[in-house]
Amino acid sequence: MSGVMKRMGMIFRAKANKALDRAEDPRETLDYSYQKQLELLQKVRRGVADVATSRKRLELQLNQLQNQSTKLEDQGRKALALGREDLAREALSRRASLQQQVTDLDTQHTTLQGEEEKLTLAAQRLQAKVDAFRTKKETIKATYTAAQAQTRIGEAFSGISEEMGDVGMAIQRAEDKTAQLQARAGAIDELLASGALEDSSGLAKDDIQTELDRLSGGTDVELELQRMKAELAGGSAAKPAIEGGTGQGQSQSQPQDTPRFDKQ
Repeated sequence: MSGVMKRMGMIFRAKANKALDRAEDPRETLDYSYQKQLELLQKVRRGVADVATSRKRLELQLNQLQNQSTKLEDQGRKALALGREDLAREALSRRASLQQQVTDLDTQHTTLQGEEEKLTLAAQRLQAKVDAFRTKKETIKATYTAAQAQTRIGEAFSGISEEMGDVGMAIQRAEDKTAQLQARAGAIDELLASGALEDSSGLAKDDIQTELDRLSGGTDVELELQRMKAELAGGSAAKPAIEGGTGQGQSQSQPQDTPRFDKQ
């Protein structure tokens, strides 16, 4: 049972991997990676901005503490000039406490400044990496698109693509069906000519009847031609006779005797 489950799991993973491979588009993967790098670069930039903001706030606090320290020093000097040593001691004591705060803030400021420089350098390097990746991404995408187009053109010319394969199969089926119909029509003509099949419409003729019709048609044409020749010859002979009879009637004023026909 354990072996069967392992085999089923392996088959499932193999089919899933094959399906993912067919569905994966390298161009989409590159665009997604580039988008993730841009998001990371944006986070680094926000981190640099946050550190810079903290550093600026420390600088403002340092300036305030330094101003207070200077003020307390002036107050102690004035109190000592007026003979108020107690006030001068209090002012100097407060100033010493401020100096400790200034020292702590200065240490934090130095640390933040170092972090800011590191993040700024990291952001610059990441920016350069993203720019280089973008250039490479576009190059790979263009190369992949060109290779894909070239492959499709090659498949179309060779007829191994799915679309061209379907067209080729349709053409082959049409040619096979046409050849089958032509063969069937030829076979029927041969059977009708041989008399194995009868034409129920009565329109089909055998070879003997066809030859008789051809000879009969030719004879009719010859007879018609002879008749027309005879008519033309008879018309040419009758015309001079008519012209001669008309002249004789004009020259003779006496009537002619009626001709007699002897009985045989």
